[in-house]
Amino acid sequence: MALTGTDWLDAFPALARLEADAMALLAAEGMRVHMPRGTVLFQAGALCQSYLMMLDGSVRVQMVSESGREIVLYRVARGETCILTTACLMTRTGYSAEGVGETDIDAVGLGAAGFHALLARSAVFRDFVFASFGNRLTGMLALVEEVAFGRVDLRLARFLVEHRDAAGGLDTTHQALAVELGTAREVVSRQLKEFERRGLVELTRGRVLVRDVRGLEGLAA
Repeated sequence: MALTGTDWLDAFPALARLEADAMALLAAEGMRVHMPRGTVLFQAGALCQSYLMMLDGSVRVQMVSESGREIVLYRVARGETCILTTACLMTRTGYSAEGVGETDIDAVGLGAAGFHALLARSAVFRDFVFASFGNRLTGMLALVEEVAFGRVDLRLARFLVEHRDAAGGLDTTHQALAVELGTAREVVSRQLKEFERRGLVELTRGRVLVRDVRGLEGLAA
């Protein structure tokens, strides 16, 4: 779908200041894209074809090791762009991870040629791209610090508190939690059993119920 109108700028207010010629180029080169949940947007080793600016939905960016271990690097949501996509476009190299739509996706897509043309022509667009890149890089460094130096029990406690649903729990598996935390399923299972022994959670098949929010918050802190 061609990029028409300016309603999408609500998600990217910084781009409302685009120079007139840059806005015309973005309208000509950009397009509105819709993808269903489960779409694989990119895979490790693939070259980047498009710069996506998310309007609605969530993309999970994850890395899979040769042994099959997975870790979620970050998610791309409304008003955000993908740091790996930016890096691949600027260096003209392949992806080192994969991106999967966790929900239906609504986005603005800009082909590689249009991206490079705007980057060269527009100071506003360059500022937007590098600001988005810098903000996401800060989050990536925080993840590296957590995985490398953080205790799994503290990170797991924080995750359970921050992601519990209205009923006070999470519909998830031990493997899914391990992927989120960048550790092994056995480690997560052992830690959850310890949390259950201490009365912090209750474990049932496919669900973790938080029994003691304050206890987990205290542990996470």
